[in-house]
Amino acid sequence: MTRPAPRDDIEDPAEGASGPAALAPSVAAGPVHAIGEIGLQQFAPYLMNRIMGRYNATLRDTLKQHGVTTAQMRALAVLAALNGPTLNELAVYSVFEQSTMSRTLDTMAAAGWVRREASDSDNRVRRIYLTDAGRALFETLWPTMWEAFSAMFRGVGDSEYATFLSVLHRMLRNVRHHEF
Repeated sequence: MTRPAPRDDIEDPAEGASGPAALAPSVAAGPVHAIGEIGLQQFAPYLMNRIMGRYNATLRDTLKQHGVTTAQMRALAVLAALNGPTLNELAVYSVFEQSTMSRTLDTMAAAGWVRREASDSDNRVRRIYLTDAGRALFETLWPTMWEAFSAMFRGVGDSEYATFLSVLHRMLRNVRHHEF
């Protein structure tokens, strides 16, 4: 698969931005600024949504070929990384409403990709696990997911990536409603 060429027509705020469009994150706690003052290219939520929208669009064809939805792909990825989360945990990590994740799991269980088991500590709680078929499906999807991930971070050095992750973790702590 060929990686898309980098675009030169997108303003980089690190390259000479000044004035209201170059607002430091600490300013976010100050007076309210209009989106026109900030500019879309300096408004992090816009950029994050655009990046993830592009990531999901990049995966769409591969998912469609395998009859997998975005919700199912996210659930497969979480289940490949975590052993036996609850429905609530899976919904949080997959970034879907619990009701959506519950319906998604019903479909995945019917397809033989996941199984639900009663928790050892509480029979009312069900833990979700990948089946062999679910793991095989995820391993089929993973190379495309990895390629899209790699394309996003082309040209980003190890120290920049570490800093980026640190900032994302700090932001998540600022906004999260769950302890995980």
